[in-house]
Amino acid sequence: MSAIPASTIAADTATAPPPPPTFKEAARLWAKIGLLSFGGPAGQIALMHKELVEERRWIGEQRFLHALNYCMLLPGPEAQQLAIYIGWLLHKTAGGLVAGVLFVVPGAIVMLILSTFYALYGGVPAVEALFFGIKAAVLAIVVEAVIRIGRRALKNQAMVAIAAIAFLAIYVANLPFPLIVLIAGIAGWVGNRMAPALFSGAGHGKGSAADFKGTVDLMYERGELAHTRPTKWHAPRTIALWLPIWLGPVLLIGLATGLTSVWTHIGGFFSLMAVVTFGGAYAVLAYVAQAAVQSFAWLAPGEMVDGLGLAETTPGPLILVLQFVGFIAAFRAPGVLDPLLAGALGALLTLWVTFTPCFFWIFLGAPYIEALRGNKALSAALTAITAAVVGVVLNLALWFALHVVFHQVRNVGWGMNVPVLSSLDWRAALLSVAAMIAIFRLKIGMLPTLAGTALAGLVLMAIHT
Repeated sequence: MSAIPASTIAADTATAPPPPPTFKEAARLWAKIGLLSFGGPAGQIALMHKELVEERRWIGEQRFLHALNYCMLLPGPEAQQLAIYIGWLLHKTAGGLVAGVLFVVPGAIVMLILSTFYALYGGVPAVEALFFGIKAAVLAIVVEAVIRIGRRALKNQAMVAIAAIAFLAIYVANLPFPLIVLIAGIAGWVGNRMAPALFSGAGHGKGSAADFKGTVDLMYERGELAHTRPTKWHAPRTIALWLPIWLGPVLLIGLATGLTSVWTHIGGFFSLMAVVTFGGAYAVLAYVAQAAVQSFAWLAPGEMVDGLGLAETTPGPLILVLQFVGFIAAFRAPGVLDPLLAGALGALLTLWVTFTPCFFWIFLGAPYIEALRGNKALSAALTAITAAVVGVVLNLALWFALHVVFHQVRNVGWGMNVPVLSSLDWRAALLSVAAMIAIFRLKIGMLPTLAGTALAGLVLMAIHT
């Protein structure tokens, strides 16, 4: 028998997946990802891919994408849910809990500090000028999100048509976002049966990426991941445990403070958001802004953009902007509490009802999704939903542009808003164009662009006054 060349052995050793990580090793990595997860969902998913797939090979390429596709179908922040999913694959429920909590906590702490600063000093002219500049960068970032998602999702005329219909449905017909997502998913399922070629290959990542077996894949083959296989009692047990964990505090607060208190409104409204926030923070923000500004009068229109600007500067999910909304809502209606304490409790309640459901969705559905790996109908539904999200995010970019660049917006019926052209703010328009040049042409990162436009806003406001 001939000997195996040493070079071949070395190559096999170099490419072989490592042994399963210990719980402590995984926790350290999740903490690192939580601290470094800037750049919105695209940056966060790229960071996890680099750490988990490319460098550590804990999970194979196709299994990573399969998990991500499921998370894209869920309401809530898909990047955090992906972390929960992979943490669950590696170390069961405890692993998912640690991964999800560490993904959010660093950004939540920073967001609480920034929200406090905003509430106390937001009316100071210098601070107003800084946020004036930040809004311009946020507009450019949202436009970039439209282009980035569009390039990935709009692979053919069918996807372009779905995106256009979704935009008209939310901007002109004012249809609710969950209904748009449902219709898009049904269109993808039907389209897969009628023209499967049009409804494939528009998901995340590189569809042609070569697969390899990561640590998780080999553990599955060896039968070491029994928790990933659904059982008869899995769904009832998960629902019985997690629904009270999620909604129990909301019911108790409602009983203790009354149905009309700001606490009850925060708990109820953001619990509803946790069910309908498909497409992440960008896609749902217009709906949240409408309710927070018009229905509850918690914020002014421009303050919603300020909140997203703060969320853009923190690690963690962009949907942490909801924490800002909850803080400001409670800060301005504190009842008998100190306003800062009320704001902190409002932020904590918002965090609870926003992120607890993420664990519920993953722990409930992940075993069934593992059993559906390779299902073409599920992939086709995701493809259509992703295309619809492009149209919804385009609506958000338009909403931002109207409120950043113009002082006045008027309603012309059917829920459509158009700008009052005479109210154009040339300084905001100038900063927005500069931010887009910085991001698209000069390839300057998000944080330097935010810092630059904030300082430019300060200078412009100083010159103008």
